[in-house]
Amino acid sequence: MTKNLYILGHPIAHSKSPVMYNAVFESVGLPWHYGFMDLPEVAQAEAFLKERDFLSINITTPYKPQAFAAADVQAASAQLAHGANVLVNKDGTLIAYNTDGQGCVAYLEREGVTFRGKKVVVCGTGPTSLSILHAVAQAGPAEVLLVGRAVPRAHDVLRTYVDELGALVGRTVDMPAFQEHHLSFADVYRQVEFKYGSYDTSRQAIAAADIILDATPLGMNEGDGAPFDTALLSARQTVFDVVYGHGETALVAAARAAGCRTFDGAGMLVGQAVVTVHILRDITEEPKLDLSDDALFDLMAKAAGFSL
Repeated sequence: MTKNLYILGHPIAHSKSPVMYNAVFESVGLPWHYGFMDLPEVAQAEAFLKERDFLSINITTPYKPQAFAAADVQAASAQLAHGANVLVNKDGTLIAYNTDGQGCVAYLEREGVTFRGKKVVVCGTGPTSLSILHAVAQAGPAEVLLVGRAVPRAHDVLRTYVDELGALVGRTVDMPAFQEHHLSFADVYRQVEFKYGSYDTSRQAIAAADIILDATPLGMNEGDGAPFDTALLSARQTVFDVVYGHGETALVAAARAAGCRTFDGAGMLVGQAVVTVHILRDITEEPKLDLSDDALFDLMAKAAGFSL
């Protein structure tokens, strides 16, 4: 029986998700089809979500909050991010997840980036930023700094995240890490030092960071600048930008010129897709999807035409 899956967002013509997921389904002999659901208006997206005529959807900008609100059940990853990038329809019940952070960190660790004991900056205060912030925290850094355009906004977002993480730890059996060498939720809450600031007030911290992760949409539109003063970058740093498919962003270009090790969002896209396939396997109990992380990553990266 054919099952339909989609990527929901706008604009999404650049997305490699359909070709990646369809390559997996074809390779294992599943009659599932993954397509585009490019909807420019919020009302259209909300109507599509209300219909629930899909097995699963991935959600990108700007509809992660709407997807989160449409869900009947929110996994901890979605709760902490205040947004969902995956919805799975299990017998009419919509379950929300956010795989951005796991995909980002898993990809960077695959490339040899080490977070343990490092100073990490996460740019942005939206759902993608929070998902990455949490996954980075589980990877055991010395400190994580959340920066945005305004200090009050960064403070409020981080305070809410920490409070909700504490509530999860307090009322549930401790939730383990997604990798054996990572921290559990309880260990993150007790051990990781979280800080906040703005791009203007955190100049010294940005310059001192070992790893900088930009989770803002800057770079998706022509003429977009970097989120902070790129004169702060130095060759000792690793810089990652979630944006891909729109040409080299101003941040990546400046980081490359400064001698930084740089990554765009292509690898994160594949990484979060690997996590999503495992979610689909577990929810649908489909044995054909029981593939290793490496097998899925290589298959999907090849289908997307990424040299990763």
